[in-house]
Amino acid sequence: MIVEFSVFPLGGKGTGLGRPLATVLRLVDDSGLDYRLGPMCTVVEGDWDPVMALIKKCHRAMSREHVRVITSIKIDDRKGARGRIEGKVRSVVRKARRALKV
Repeated sequence: MIVEFSVFPLGGKGTGLGRPLATVLRLVDDSGLDYRLGPMCTVVEGDWDPVMALIKKCHRAMSREHVRVITSIKIDDRKGARGRIEGKVRSVVRKARRALKV
């Protein structure tokens, strides 16, 4: 399955999120799961238990530093499919029959 998720701290100082998100991304990177960082979310691919454990770990890490945290999760679960982070993008590019910014 592929999961798009975002972890947002609320009530911090200023508007920058780079520093708190860098901490979360270290957890994602250390998980060993395939992932892609996007400008507004992170996409992770793997089996249910490791992916959900990672998201829980990310949420809790953010909660240690901030009073309020919102985590948004979107799941695309397709049985037997692997390599979908890149495969889905390649499929759209192929069907568009032109270069796209990816």
